[in-house]
Amino acid sequence: MISVRNKEFLFTPIADYIISAEKVVHVQIGNNAEHALLVLTKTGYSSIPVLDANDRLKGLLSIRTVTDSILGLAHIEYERLPDLKVDEIMKTNIPTIRTTDRFQRGLDLVIDNPFVCVVEEDGTFAGILTRRVILKQFKKYIYSVD
Repeated sequence: MISVRNKEFLFTPIADYIISAEKVVHVQIGNNAEHALLVLTKTGYSSIPVLDANDRLKGLLSIRTVTDSILGLAHIEYERLPDLKVDEIMKTNIPTIRTTDRFQRGLDLVIDNPFVCVVEEDGTFAGILTRRVILKQFKKYIYSVD
């Protein structure tokens, strides 16, 4: 059974658990798919945020979205990469969380996502909340039950 103290933990703001935007690899709207694929490949991440010139979150880009965009009927059309723009192929219907949201909301969202993008009220990208961080915090509180 979860103690009252741990239930309160579920309602704490997520601000302390965020990996800040300065530490998160991302691409810009105007970048081409070739650049994005290089970033994804070099970093080893499966997906990364896409930001506009004002650091507002616009979507997510994954290796899968890039490769899906260049799959032809007979072969992979690598020659299309320089001409495809990130904003043409990114996923825009993504879950987000605000810096003021509670831990429980983050927990709910990372069940189906390895990370969730965190935004300020104006849509500015603040960072990410990862499944790893959520699980580590949850484990810490589970083991600290009196």
